Amino acid sequence: MLELPFQKERMELNTRLMIWRELAESCGITTLQQSLQQVWKLLLLCLICRVCFRLGVSPTVKHFVSMLTGMYGLFLFLELHILWVLLLSIICYLSLLLCRHSSNKGLFLSAIILVYLLIGELHLIDMGTWNKIRGSQMVVAMKVISLAFELDRRKVENLPSPAEFLGYVFFVGTVVFGPWISLSSYKNALNGPKLSYLWLYNSLLRLLKSQICLLVSTCIAPYLFPLFLPIYGNSVTQKWLRAYENAVSFHFSNYFVGHLSEGTSMLAGAGFTEEKDNIQWNMRVVNLLSVEMPRSMVLVVISWNIPMSQWLKTYVFKTSMKLGTFPAILVTYTASALLHGLSFHLGAVLLTLGFLTYVEHVLRKKLAYILSACILSRPCASDCSHQHKKNFWVLLLNLVFSLLVIFHLTYLGSMFDPGSDEQEVEEGYAAIHTIQRWSELNWASHWIIFACWIFCRLIQ
Repeated sequence: MLELPFQKERMELNTRLMIWRELAESCGITTLQQSLQQVWKLLLLCLICRVCFRLGVSPTVKHFVSMLTGMYGLFLFLELHILWVLLLSIICYLSLLLCRHSSNKGLFLSAIILVYLLIGELHLIDMGTWNKIRGSQMVVAMKVISLAFELDRRKVENLPSPAEFLGYVFFVGTVVFGPWISLSSYKNALNGPKLSYLWLYNSLLRLLKSQICLLVSTCIAPYLFPLFLPIYGNSVTQKWLRAYENAVSFHFSNYFVGHLSEGTSMLAGAGFTEEKDNIQWNMRVVNLLSVEMPRSMVLVVISWNIPMSQWLKTYVFKTSMKLGTFPAILVTYTASALLHGLSFHLGAVLLTLGFLTYVEHVLRKKLAYILSACILSRPCASDCSHQHKKNFWVLLLNLVFSLLVIFHLTYLGSMFDPGSDEQEVEEGYAAIHTIQRWSELNWASHWIIFACWIFCRLIQ
């Protein structure tokens, strides 16, 4: 009789191992095959572009190579829908020509792009097609807006030639999966360092990380409980476990795109820093640990997409700071939402993040001052003026804030259901989907944000 529990556990383990094997064969291998079939031509184009940049040809020829390889790479994924991205690029360049003597080119181009995106999404293009081209259009829009602001600030002296402009916006390493890079980074790629083992190793390492993240997103996260982690519970617990599965799957799909964009960018010659004779291929688009084991929501937002966070801070937040800190935060998250398209669920998540990061930042700043403790949203410098730095209760309080961030991320990511209808995912989740998912979780995160805001006001 004493052997029965042991035999039962052994049978459960054997069953679990059998299911893992079937999952690896049916999901893992298929997912990797499909992924490699879709990206291998793009990787080859990045490699061709990199080799051409190293040849002793004129900058104009390099711009044309960048433009043509980028356009063909985009065609592989969008087919004739690439024309919408090309149209946006042409409109942007003509607009820059028209306002080349103005000192408000950044705001003017932002307005032009916003009108184009709104008209395109609402009147010209069906939702399924729009969601396919949205990512590339967002990268092009970010590049053009950053260029316009750099011209205003005299960091770029003259308007680039048509060849240089199109080579920049259609740079094959970034035009499909991103990320945003500045014009100066593109120029550095044109005259990049020689081909080396370190360059190839770092590029392939990022591509390997992307495939691992894809496997986690597709084949592990949706079955996390109880197949991989034997955690059970009542109906309420099951809702939150399911929400956490959805959130983790969504997170790793973002890491997949982020690491893939790191790999394509570096393979095409971008994403390096040079100090004296020391060259480091160190482009970072995502920081997985800062999201999954967060200190604060502020750092999560930055680590989710580092180049986009930098872009929003440089060209949106700083520009709108004259309105005040909180209005500037709202403008920044609104700009991010509009760039992502008129999607209710993305807009709801981004605006909620705006309120959440602001309340968290202000609350922790006040508590850090009152308690004289290192509990700010960002880690304190070693020579900060706080009296309490690594006391047990300080570490415990930071842990509480970290767990609260994980709770919020679970809540916000609950709507991104990998098991949803394919057409619904392709065309974007309806508003009722978002409301239903958050209602199932009793709007818990929003109530906590409200409670933190009230507490923050009380301790003024």
